[in-house]
Amino acid sequence: MENKLYDLVIIGAGPAGLSASIYASRYKLEHLIFGVEQGGQMNEIYDLENWPGEKKISGHDLIGKFVEHAESFGAKINRESVVGISKLEDGIFRINCAKNVYKTRAIILAMGAHYRKINIPGEKEFTGKGVSYCATCDAMFFREKTVCVVGGGNSAAVVALELADFAKKIYLISKEEKMSAEPAWLEKIAQNSKIEIIKNTGVLEIKGAQKVEKVILDKAHNDQNNLEVDGVFIEVGTEPGVELAQKMGVETDEQNYIKVKEDMSTNVAGIFAAGDITTGSNKFRQILTASSEGAIASNSAYKMLKLK
Repeated sequence: MENKLYDLVIIGAGPAGLSASIYASRYKLEHLIFGVEQGGQMNEIYDLENWPGEKKISGHDLIGKFVEHAESFGAKINRESVVGISKLEDGIFRINCAKNVYKTRAIILAMGAHYRKINIPGEKEFTGKGVSYCATCDAMFFREKTVCVVGGGNSAAVVALELADFAKKIYLISKEEKMSAEPAWLEKIAQNSKIEIIKNTGVLEIKGAQKVEKVILDKAHNDQNNLEVDGVFIEVGTEPGVELAQKMGVETDEQNYIKVKEDMSTNVAGIFAAGDITTGSNKFRQILTASSEGAIASNSAYKMLKLK
């Protein structure tokens, strides 16, 4: 149990949460960051080429710089998992962890998002046995093997290129005729002989004995619906981690992203949100926009707390 009252608690230690912390420190807000895993999905980015000032950097290395910067200002990252939030009668929020309770005057929700499943037979059964959601974690296990990547967006394109450093053959399977990945990524894919794009096609099932051996397609490819692969990398987007927010009555849209105003405030006074979890930045979910939202959220919290 902790009796100390913080100005601000930031839940999430990704680019939004850590950027919020940097600005909170500059505003002299006494704050605490909760983050079981520092960086979240950033740790799985193989090569990042759109962060200003860095022509190429891994997500893991970039988040390390975020952490170093935040901690240099005195930020404290608590590895406890937040299990609940409640609001007391005096407008103070109580942050409930498994063993400890913390109090704060304002909250920034920056929990990011988790990987979306495609919910087909074999996906759950073969997770960790050939089915993966993290190429950075698992690509090296498929050296000189054949794999497929399911998805048509930027993340799927980047993963296909990452896997080309290890696998001998990569099938990029997209349900759409026109992939939504950025032209720059598609151009790189077109130049890589290891990658073959299969469009207008979905995966119906993942099959194998002890591990992945093949996927069943809803359309024939080279006169076969069976595609023999050693691994399946699923890259079909993310879902926001909003359970804590919804229990507090924070409004979300039809896709469960937290509705925010321009100042990153939510419908619950004292609660702000930033990053991939929100409807902000035209839903352009990038590290750059997450960082921007984190900075704005801290500025708004500062105005609410100090400039009343």
